[in-house]
Amino acid sequence: MSEGMTRSAQGKRPHFYETPALDQMMSMIMVLAGEVSVLADHIDSIERVAAANGLDLRAGIASLALDQVALEEREARRQALLGRLFYLMRKEAAEAEAAETAEGYAAVIDEIAVG
Repeated sequence: MSEGMTRSAQGKRPHFYETPALDQMMSMIMVLAGEVSVLADHIDSIERVAAANGLDLRAGIASLALDQVALEEREARRQALLGRLFYLMRKEAAEAEAAETAEGYAAVIDEIAVG
């Protein structure tokens, strides 16, 4: 998949709660839970490798000064996370906009046909 392209599931999404907002919130919570789990495993791996090599990560992190490239990489990572987190809300908004446009177009055609 090329950069900038987003995969999009087709068809109706299952709904588990009475309101779509609750489904959206649960989706967001699950995305965050997945992110936290991956990060926890990554941090654990880093700490284990460092300890096995006699490295004091705590002191190194306390004295770390990030350059512009590192700051930009972190911002890109944050934006990617937000994109995944708000994916469903953006998709539903786009679907609603497309439906509204299609409905508006059909209404105009009907109006013209009736005269």
